[in-house]
Amino acid sequence: MNRLSRAVLRLFAAPRLNMREDYEKVRRMQRRLAVLLMPPYRTSRWHHLARDGHSHVPVRIFQPKEKRREDVLVFFHGGGWVTGDIDIYTPACARMADLTGCAVASVDYRLAPEHPFPAGLEDCYDVARLLLDEPHRVGAADANQIVLVGDSAGGNFAAVISLLLRERGLRLPNRQILLYPVTHWDHDPKTSPFASVRTHGEDYLLTNTEVEDYFDLYVPNRQQRRDALVAPLVADDLSCQPATLVITAELDLLRDEGEAYGHALTEAGNAVRIHRVAGALHGFISLPRFSQSVQEAYEVINAFLNDDTVEGEQPAQESK
Repeated sequence: MNRLSRAVLRLFAAPRLNMREDYEKVRRMQRRLAVLLMPPYRTSRWHHLARDGHSHVPVRIFQPKEKRREDVLVFFHGGGWVTGDIDIYTPACARMADLTGCAVASVDYRLAPEHPFPAGLEDCYDVARLLLDEPHRVGAADANQIVLVGDSAGGNFAAVISLLLRERGLRLPNRQILLYPVTHWDHDPKTSPFASVRTHGEDYLLTNTEVEDYFDLYVPNRQQRRDALVAPLVADDLSCQPATLVITAELDLLRDEGEAYGHALTEAGNAVRIHRVAGALHGFISLPRFSQSVQEAYEVINAFLNDDTVEGEQPAQESK
């Protein structure tokens, strides 16, 4: 990136916001922006009754303009476990449906700090488990057509859900797609094991300060953040996981931990592909479809979905 581009991006860097105090303002701003960008889309709505007095978890199903695959992408949105919802992610999900030719089921899980860990995770786990048991609810013929997808905090959920399903001896999805996922608990540039936290943690859209604020809201207990249900990279056993596509962004502080998770899955014997999108920022999947980063990512996603041998393949070398 040139100096002018870097300077512009710094104007939008997160230290200008205190997420612990301003998260409600950010939610309102996101909703107003989503209304402006809202595309026409074909959708149906389905509700799943959930636990602990929470009446339901809304799931919005987006149908592609041209259906090219029978897979259903079960999508967990990003937003640091604190922001984002079905409406905010409607443009991204409608675009995901059209660019993959798959139905997309977007899950509207509970958010922190009103509902801290593990509330949102439980909502997403319940939906994933039910759809793997009853895939017809979202129009899939069988569980082999259910693919877990998540970006950022949603990628964290997808990874953790797969670990939980394996741990509990339940049916796993055959595939998962993790877009610049959160996989580790330490984002302090002084102590983090990842270089990207130090090199890309101050200048761009997602910063070290913002990640720390999100963790304070999602998991107030600092010791609990080291649990594998929060930081899947520290899990003792990563075996028997779905075939995994990890897509990272070059200029994202989460880049190295996402790629480290992919390598750890590979070392545990899983089929993994890792692709780094050059010049991309955190959250790029929400950019318009003409974005070069979006186009590159969907080329990789479609190749992953098209590969019938992915379950038995040798882990691929990452692209950078």
